[in-house]
Amino acid sequence: MRHLRLFVTVADELHFSRAAERLGMAQPPLSQAIRRLEKELGAELFDRSQRGVRLSAAGAVLLEEAHELLAGEERLRTLARRAADGGLGTLRAGVPPDTTTAVLSALLSVCAAHAPGLSVDLQEVTTEEQIRLLSSGGLDVGLVHHPVDATDLRLGPEISLDLGVVLPRTSPLARLPEVALGELSGHDLVLFPRAHAPGWYDRILDVCRAEGFVPGRVRHASNPEFLLALVTAGHGVAFDQGPVARKEPRVAWRPLAGRPLTLHISGAWPSGRGAHPAARRFADLAADVLARDHTATPWRDGVPRPPDDSPRPWSVVYG
Repeated sequence: MRHLRLFVTVADELHFSRAAERLGMAQPPLSQAIRRLEKELGAELFDRSQRGVRLSAAGAVLLEEAHELLAGEERLRTLARRAADGGLGTLRAGVPPDTTTAVLSALLSVCAAHAPGLSVDLQEVTTEEQIRLLSSGGLDVGLVHHPVDATDLRLGPEISLDLGVVLPRTSPLARLPEVALGELSGHDLVLFPRAHAPGWYDRILDVCRAEGFVPGRVRHASNPEFLLALVTAGHGVAFDQGPVARKEPRVAWRPLAGRPLTLHISGAWPSGRGAHPAARRFADLAADVLARDHTATPWRDGVPRPPDDSPRPWSVVYG
């Protein structure tokens, strides 16, 4: 390819001295390189005479092909650079099962905007399973709930999301602007299965006990619809950021006094050299999307908003 580039320059100039000057090299090495190319191809590429240098018939044919080959080489280099930067190929990304539709849609949109050639294969995977798949090579990046064992993993920016309580709308506590954890004493608690995120599960129960709420019984619900059904039926209360509760008019969502339960979530990816080049960028974009999820909780800048008990669509506003 180097010899072809030298040949194209000489063919453009039809003068070895001017071509050498343009290439930033001496004329003798340039002439020798062209001779080696001609020997390799078995054809004279230039007609050399005292009157000057002209392309031979073989040289004229080669010139057209050389332009295409060099353009193809540049395309290959560009593709290789884009792939190395994480702009091409497929990124296998795990997200928690409770990730809202709006967050998923926004995440896919920003990924498409930043890397149009990258295909993001989103998979609904629990935190515990994500850790296993990241270690075994089954995932390139994931969004995990803390605390987690981050051995052999790198973590992206951490986003904090305050949780509130989901109550039956008929509960006396639903009339309060906010609820203290201790006021939930005597209620059952509906939680995700511990196997989904053991560290976060244990943290929730530890905080509840420390604040005076010891659930009479802990029930488990993987599906948000089942969680809402249990709360609606009076089988317990649940903790949520807000959007899930807004799907069901028979429940009420209230912030917790003192914000004792804060979900910490971040991107995670393998720390070795084989990590996907787009993993870190995905983690950064995911953190940005989650940070913009202003309707995840009904307050901003630490100032509570008055509770709004009117049914509203399950949606997230960005921007």
